[in-house]
Amino acid sequence: QVQVVESGGGLVQPGGSLRLSCAASGSTFTINAVGWYRQTPGNQRDFIAHTASGGSTWYEDSVKGRFTISSDNAKNTVYLQMNSLKPEDTAVYYCNVEVRANTWSGKFWGQGTQVTVSS
Repeated sequence: QVQVVESGGGLVQPGGSLRLSCAASGSTFTINAVGWYRQTPGNQRDFIAHTASGGSTWYEDSVKGRFTISSDNAKNTVYLQMNSLKPEDTAVYYCNVEVRANTWSGKFWGQGTQVTVSS
């Protein structure tokens, strides 16, 4: 199957930047799309950004203009560059990777990475 690992989280001051990585590995597959989500304690997981294999991207209004998705297809890795971070961006960030292979397809979550924006 597919293993998904997020990394790059940490503690950053307001106005700072972080780059999260979402790396997929395992069986032979093609990534169709990747979604980024974030979740704070007691709340639902919110959908904040998305990229599809054709290169299209979508951003939720609260991150538009500050967050940017990019991909390294050779590494099966998608990045989320987060600039001008605000305290309200504090959350656990997850990626969901949609893949397809010759005989199967599926969606896989990573374990999440904590982002804390605080002075």
